[in-house]
Amino acid sequence: MEEKQTFIYRRSANYYETDQMSIIHHSNYVRWMEEARMAWMASLGVDYAEMERLGVISPVISVDVKYKKPVLYGETVDIAVTVKKYNGVKLSLGYEMKNVETGEVTTIGETSHGFLKENKIISLQKELPEMHSMLEEHN
Repeated sequence: MEEKQTFIYRRSANYYETDQMSIIHHSNYVRWMEEARMAWMASLGVDYAEMERLGVISPVISVDVKYKKPVLYGETVDIAVTVKKYNGVKLSLGYEMKNVETGEVTTIGETSHGFLKENKIISLQKELPEMHSMLEEHN
């Protein structure tokens, strides 16, 4: 079985993202996943802003996050992004966050996304064939 390609996005924890215990607040991990997803798309040559200019949006259908170990202010994590499933209409991505210093997995997540144009579900293969090909290569 062929191993899926993984993209790594490095992120340092900022003070303003912490709670009273100097731990990154749980809501910020979802934001980090979005940052990693946008960086991954850019690395593929997919400009999300351009996609929106063409009338295509990609709403989040679901988010799942499992917190394994807290990330503290000043720590740095590598966020690995992997395509879990893509069928032209729906994209599911997996995320694994690891503390750069210790190598420990801190967080595991998954997001699912659809593709819409004029509020109708579309197939990227028909609407944006270049983007479809790039995503298909990573499936």
